[in-house]
Amino acid sequence: MPLNRRTFLESSVAVGAGAALTAGVAAPAEAHGHRPKPAKRYSFTVMGTTDLHGNVFNWDYFTDKEFDDKAHNDIGLAKISTLVDQVRAAKGRCNTLLIDAGDTIQGTQLSYYYAKVDPITRAGGPVHPMAQAMNAIGYDAAALGNHEFNYGIPVLRKFEEQCDFPLLGANALDAKTLRPAFPPYSMHRMRTPHGKDVKVAILGLTNPGIAIWDKANVSGKMVFPGLEEQAAKWVPKLRSMGADVVVVSAHSGSSGTSSYGDQLPHIENAAGLVAEQVPGIDAILVGHAHTEIPEYRVKNKETGKDVVLSEPLKWGQRLTTFDFDLVWEKGRWVVEKVAAQVLNSNLVAEDPEITGLLADEHRKVVDYVNQVIGTSTAVMTTADAPWKDEPIIDLINVVQAETVKAALAGGAHAALPVLSQASCFSRTARIPAGAISIKDAAGLYPFENTLEARLMTGAQLKDYLEYSAKYYVLTAAGAPVDTAKLTNADGTPDYNYDAVSGLTYEIDIAKPVGQRIVGLSFEGKPLDPAAKFVLAVNNYRASGGGAFPHIANAQQLWANSDEIRNTIIQWVKAKGTVDPGLFASVDWKLTRDGVPVF
Repeated sequence: MPLNRRTFLESSVAVGAGAALTAGVAAPAEAHGHRPKPAKRYSFTVMGTTDLHGNVFNWDYFTDKEFDDKAHNDIGLAKISTLVDQVRAAKGRCNTLLIDAGDTIQGTQLSYYYAKVDPITRAGGPVHPMAQAMNAIGYDAAALGNHEFNYGIPVLRKFEEQCDFPLLGANALDAKTLRPAFPPYSMHRMRTPHGKDVKVAILGLTNPGIAIWDKANVSGKMVFPGLEEQAAKWVPKLRSMGADVVVVSAHSGSSGTSSYGDQLPHIENAAGLVAEQVPGIDAILVGHAHTEIPEYRVKNKETGKDVVLSEPLKWGQRLTTFDFDLVWEKGRWVVEKVAAQVLNSNLVAEDPEITGLLADEHRKVVDYVNQVIGTSTAVMTTADAPWKDEPIIDLINVVQAETVKAALAGGAHAALPVLSQASCFSRTARIPAGAISIKDAAGLYPFENTLEARLMTGAQLKDYLEYSAKYYVLTAAGAPVDTAKLTNADGTPDYNYDAVSGLTYEIDIAKPVGQRIVGLSFEGKPLDPAAKFVLAVNNYRASGGGAFPHIANAQQLWANSDEIRNTIIQWVKAKGTVDPGLFASVDWKLTRDGVPVF
């Protein structure tokens, strides 16, 4: 009988089956002499930083010594560079990407110096230290943070020009065209051993709060819609463009809350909502909140799949690594597994390549911050300022009040009394007895806030103070008081507690929020709810930061473009000698049922 295809197959199967039975193995695939091909797999790592805030060196320019905190963390890109080198050595440089989630060019005197003292925008000016360091380390992309806009759009654009990597902001739109003002995403090809590249898309999202916090710099120029809305627009586009993996770099926390209340229809801390609501995202590098989240999984409502979130601690204290495992299925790469962790920068040394690269810039800034601008007759510190009216906070208020009075002199509002608000931005700020340097003044006011004058009524000021007083934890009369647990109720940060000078009042911490301001008076008399006052206030608060009542809608009488920090420096220079005996006064105190807490 001739051997046709059917009889050949039948005889082959029979022989194969007999052989398999003889061996005690029933393996049809092997009966044909073929083993199943192993699945094609590929792994790669995305590293991430966030909220670097101008930190290159493990150095505190406000104390002029190596950085240290209670947990003995280290900071700076020089440390991050060493961690990055270790990951690249372990994984292979071609199997890694390095991204950032924003707030890069503001926060230290190093970054301030090259924005204001020797600005990168001047003709033939310097290259920003953060651009130099990030280029040398080899960043692949960075999302825009809200603090990128603090120095104005020209400084940001110059920084963008100096970076060898894109600054991403899918929800930073041109106010007129509503088209992206920055690249929304970047696409990266990972070469695999299988001849099939993996396409990784990085989508950058920034914070809608920029519209409030930097209104003076962006109003009429850019708008910032919600992260969820823009992610829902761009992620499907990235997938249709062939992205096998989508990573979001979001300058937005994961809590789903907003510090600005309902002033914007968009959530400030929306990273978790993006993961939950927008299908097609594999991982999110979280920023903005200054918290450490090694790994946090959010189930997407539509797909049921986990999205892995991670937030490394601020200032270069941690480096996030996302490890991706992929498998080739049905003609494409599919993400099989994602895991995240954070690496601690205090376990490694600074990279000498980075510290050497910026040694001259560092030296210039150290010389700058050590310039003496005046003298003080006494030591002033913020150690007790969160719960006591301290002279060092009075210094901020007297400078602000005098500046506003001078600005309004001769105008329609010159006769109105001027009050002032100030916060304890740092619990370690110190004005020494004797010589005062720029670093001392800068340490008292580390933010680039500017000064405004807003018109307020007595009734509005009462509401304002009641809102501020929510900072204190409810503490019953007679109960022990532990200052370590007295403040920051419900997560309220120190910078969202305002003391107002020019009024006298008590804060009864034994009473519920909204009923704590007692004995509120002006010039020895109960405060008239209808009386009008000028409030000297920083632009963050005036634009709605912290969601304090009334202030964002109050009439603006005057605004300054110079930082309050510089105003303090110039005031000290003009005075020559700072004597707290001339301006310090106890305007407010904590009480319980009329009994002072301290």
